[in-house]
Amino acid sequence: MNLFNNKRFIKFLARFIFIFAVCYLGSLAVIGLSAQNGYYSPFVDHYLNFISWIRMSLLFGTKTLLKVFGVDTYYASEYILRKVNGRGIKLVYGCIGYGVMSFWIAFVTAFSTSLLKKIKWVLGGLLLIWLINITRIALLLVATNNNWQMPFGWDHHTWFNIVAYIAIFVMMYFFDKNLDQKSEPEKETHTSTQGI
Repeated sequence: MNLFNNKRFIKFLARFIFIFAVCYLGSLAVIGLSAQNGYYSPFVDHYLNFISWIRMSLLFGTKTLLKVFGVDTYYASEYILRKVNGRGIKLVYGCIGYGVMSFWIAFVTAFSTSLLKKIKWVLGGLLLIWLINITRIALLLVATNNNWQMPFGWDHHTWFNIVAYIAIFVMMYFFDKNLDQKSEPEKETHTSTQGI
């Protein structure tokens, strides 16, 4: 069967592309409008700057994770987490992971299923992506302070994308399986009703 002849798939794809574009381009718009140069908007910067909130949560999560393993760190600025008596890492916009998050949000919300199920899956997926990101940042800070090289010479952004998208594809599998399990009893009920 040709997927592009399937109306449900085309509707899903259209919704996915639209939602992804809104999330991704919306993130870029917030970044642009909250930067002090260019088209700066104090309102966006102070009230809608969710990118800044994500960055702060990533730095806090990384600091907490490293503390568990006995690595003391401190905030050198709102962008920089530094090891005590050591080097630090700067968490720039490219490290936030809004592209991966936008992909996951678009995938889940493009399906025709209940709002509650969408919220659960979106939040669960975003939490997993967040945990992967703080693990990446923590490992990067440790690697920087120990002069470790990245495996295969790939940078940490590439490694984050690989791990995050593997996690997303696993979540997609279970999300799809969960939808199938919910729809099967409905099909059986519908079939048995027709037989009466």
